Amino acid sequence: MAHAYTPGLRVADKALITRERRLPLKGEVLVEKGKEIRAEDIVAKTDLPGNVQIVKAASILGISPEDLPDVMVKKKGEHADKGEVIAMVSSFFGLFKSKVVAPATGTIEAISNVSGQIIMREPPIPVEVVAYIDGWVSEVIPDEGIIMETTGAFVQGIFGIGGEIVGELKTAVANPNDELTADKITPDLKDKVICGGAYVQYDTIKKAIDAGVRGIIVGGFRDSDLRRILGYDLGVAITGQEKIGLTLILTEGFGRMKMAQKTFDLLKRFEGKRVSINGATQIRAGVMRPEIIIPLGEKYSQDLADQEHVASGGLMVGSIIRVIREPHFGELAEVIDLPPELTVVESETKVRVLKARFDDGEEMLMPRANVEMIES
Repeated sequence: MAHAYTPGLRVADKALITRERRLPLKGEVLVEKGKEIRAEDIVAKTDLPGNVQIVKAASILGISPEDLPDVMVKKKGEHADKGEVIAMVSSFFGLFKSKVVAPATGTIEAISNVSGQIIMREPPIPVEVVAYIDGWVSEVIPDEGIIMETTGAFVQGIFGIGGEIVGELKTAVANPNDELTADKITPDLKDKVICGGAYVQYDTIKKAIDAGVRGIIVGGFRDSDLRRILGYDLGVAITGQEKIGLTLILTEGFGRMKMAQKTFDLLKRFEGKRVSINGATQIRAGVMRPEIIIPLGEKYSQDLADQEHVASGGLMVGSIIRVIREPHFGELAEVIDLPPELTVVESETKVRVLKARFDDGEEMLMPRANVEMIES
């Protein structure tokens, strides 16, 4: 029987993980192929051109544009500090002087005798790219960056905010149905990434930020609290650039939602390990999921590559799925049958369906479009 494809989230105890770490423009790569490095290590760097400042010098001095080059105190290519005189004219035998000062520290890039403007370029902006995950350099992209490789546990979330964070993993609740409450945020959680069960509220997030927590992983979060913490409606934009003080990843969805037992058990098992997380999410074309990566310190193996190939086969009998429509929204189930024929559903349309069994033993026929696969 051919495999049936359905979108899915990945929850894997052990996977081969590669991540491209690339500069926004060409620069210098600082590491060599095969080198073992840590997540915080800088792997490439470059300088972005500084901001441009345009000064209407001729207008300020009351002169014709063509006279501007003759009254410049600073010449093209010279450095000037903020507030330093860069052009000046004298009148009445030097009794009166008009000056133009640098609006910012930088370099004189151009002096126009047509527009009468001085263009200043502020100092270059340094950009550094870090490894993000503990692992090995599998490939060097000359002048641009590298490809990192590691073997580790891997979990994809439903939604997240905040960027790349690295910290020690800590489980703050006893089971996946518990709420991460404010009293569980203690001083020893500073710089930690904490697993918080089913739910977290706004006040707890704020306390965690004040306590220096780097990241929170929970089942659900209220969308109204999301607006409060961001200060605006998120819409359908790509997340990951928010500067709220930590990275938040939801593994199940919005509202109070029990974290999947498999996800919770995996995170609890690796408590104390270094974890790399990224809340970046995109829900339109080119879907991007928030991710949790726990490097295991093991190098790539062919056996693991073979396992990866087998695991990517698609939806099969025995696959674990999450329902993404009511009445069982958010619940996990096991696929027990994949009928090949089209079936008429409640909307009177013909679709492909599957039969699933829930933890309580209930069996249900549902459209395959109403589920997503939990890849292991």
